[in-house]
Amino acid sequence: MNNKIISLALFEEVAERIRNRIFSQELMPGDRIDEQLLTREFGISRTPLREALKVLQAEGLVTLVPRRGCFVAQLNERDLDDIYATVALLESRCAAEVASTRNEADLKRLRLVLNKLEQTAASGTLQRYAEANTEMHEAMQDIAGNRWQKEILQDLRRILKLSRGLTIGLPGRLEDSLREHAELLDAIEQRDAARAETVMHSHVLRQREALRQMQDERSAPTALHAANT
Repeated sequence: MNNKIISLALFEEVAERIRNRIFSQELMPGDRIDEQLLTREFGISRTPLREALKVLQAEGLVTLVPRRGCFVAQLNERDLDDIYATVALLESRCAAEVASTRNEADLKRLRLVLNKLEQTAASGTLQRYAEANTEMHEAMQDIAGNRWQKEILQDLRRILKLSRGLTIGLPGRLEDSLREHAELLDAIEQRDAARAETVMHSHVLRQREALRQMQDERSAPTALHAANT
């Protein structure tokens, strides 16, 4: 009888390697994944590679096109609007649950993360701020204790990495983000579930608007060049 555990571990490792290449921008949205090249590079057969690509397709990171191959997924504006709207609903509900159920240990954990946000904002280290921001949201999901909600949010956040936008680099966005987190923690400390829900919902949708602004700024030089030719 074949040892299935070894087979599963192999395709999961392959999926993780490809996933990292997508997130590091080595593979860009729309890029075709060269299966023959990867099998040679990884020293594997096509079976674990195909299984890995199915995993990534289920995560929304790649698209398998019959008779054409596998491509890194691309998000259009409708996709982004829909995903952010869903994240806003789930995360705002999570914030309300935290405000209603938190204890002193939970508050201590959230205050520590907020302090980390403040320190990284003061130092201007945007990547570390983004990491602390993720830590804050994950801490709230842990405190809310809804594992289904957490898994869905993790999946959606993973897909949003395809948008490749560090929006806190926009003028004023870092300060706004820090203020929004402080308002959120204040609502949680006051056990004001309704305000926590509203603040979080607004916070997520402002991220979407910031991403839209960043994309508009990126496309502006191209549009100007086209107008002048």
